[in-house]
Amino acid sequence: MSVHVRFETPEEVSDKIYDMLQANSNGRLKKGSNEVTKTAERGTAQFIVLAVDVNPPELLAHIPLICEEKGIPYGYVPSQEYLAKEAGLPDGVKTASIAVMEITKGAQEKFTDVVEMINALKA
Repeated sequence: MSVHVRFETPEEVSDKIYDMLQANSNGRLKKGSNEVTKTAERGTAQFIVLAVDVNPPELLAHIPLICEEKGIPYGYVPSQEYLAKEAGLPDGVKTASIAVMEITKGAQEKFTDVVEMINALKA
């Protein structure tokens, strides 16, 4: 397991994270490790998504620690490219991480489901 990955994420959970991002397409996002780190440190992110295939993985190693300290839920998805696509970024763009700044009403139920699934994985 990579240094930034704190728990194994089944494909079913990754798919739910992607669904939540799609349902939350009108919500504000911050992308990239610098922006995501800032939102985590400020405690302003609602949810943080990290890509597993980041190279070097040390790029994201600090983010789960900050999330745990601040009580921000976070999850993992397998691909930077797919994460960028599901977040509505242009084709060919990759992103190592995304901070969801607000959960829209349409995505609230999916968000709750994802957080419950992740909490069960971490338990």
